[in-house]
Amino acid sequence: MWLADQWKDYEVLDTSNGEKLERWGDYFLVRPDPQVLWDTPKKLRQWKKPNGHYHRSHKGGGQWEFFDLPKTWDIQYKELKFHLQPFSFKHTGLFPEQAVNWDWFSDKIRKANRPVKVLNLFAYTGGATLAAAAAGASVTHVDASKGMVNWAKENAQLSGLREKPVDDCVKFVEREIRRGNHYDGIIMDPPSYGRGPKGEIWKIEEKIYPFIELCTKILSDDPLFFLVNSYTTGLQPAVLTYMLETQVAAKFGGKVVSDEIGLPVSSNGLVLPCGASGRWEK
Repeated sequence: MWLADQWKDYEVLDTSNGEKLERWGDYFLVRPDPQVLWDTPKKLRQWKKPNGHYHRSHKGGGQWEFFDLPKTWDIQYKELKFHLQPFSFKHTGLFPEQAVNWDWFSDKIRKANRPVKVLNLFAYTGGATLAAAAAGASVTHVDASKGMVNWAKENAQLSGLREKPVDDCVKFVEREIRRGNHYDGIIMDPPSYGRGPKGEIWKIEEKIYPFIELCTKILSDDPLFFLVNSYTTGLQPAVLTYMLETQVAAKFGGKVVSDEIGLPVSSNGLVLPCGASGRWEK
């Protein structure tokens, strides 16, 4: 398992009964997590006095309850700064477990000793965009949600970067093929289910393999890496490996390694699993 264990401004303090207790900078949040199947004693005092608690509804969705929490605040990972704001579906605007992937591809970009172009698809609020840009890459940021794109722009300004995130996904790649544009690295963090700006339906089990195939057409002649993240239970590491082997490695050589990613739990030394990642590299 790949662990995101280099954080100073974030930690998972404890997990129990379908929830995780986290520290985001100076503030403590309790949020649901479907991986937490155990019901262990909640001994830490922050369980009873968090700054924010997201309560899931039996009817679907849920709502936040706040206790002395600012509307927005910032945290830092190494040289990167992120703007946080709790919003719908329990989210804060950042997936901290992805830091383990940021470190991986940032190292590859820095060691390339040449200009590197990166495409970040389903890019959310831009954590991977900022990491790749800070490592020296020229990054194109694509997400179907204008709200997320605007948030990514705020994060870019916070980190002193000038990348200009854009909009949309499958159609963007199709346009890039027609334009003849190519990238040395591709990052994709696809949702299990979603809709595009014009109502296009995305179901990961149906769309992910043909989309990876489509993306191989915009890789450069000497690509560096291809990263696919999955939070979908059916997309185990072996599935990610199979897709990347048959589509990317078959055309460009290199190697594929996939694994679970996770966050250390500081109160007991255990690990909270947070999905899986598949990595192809030359």
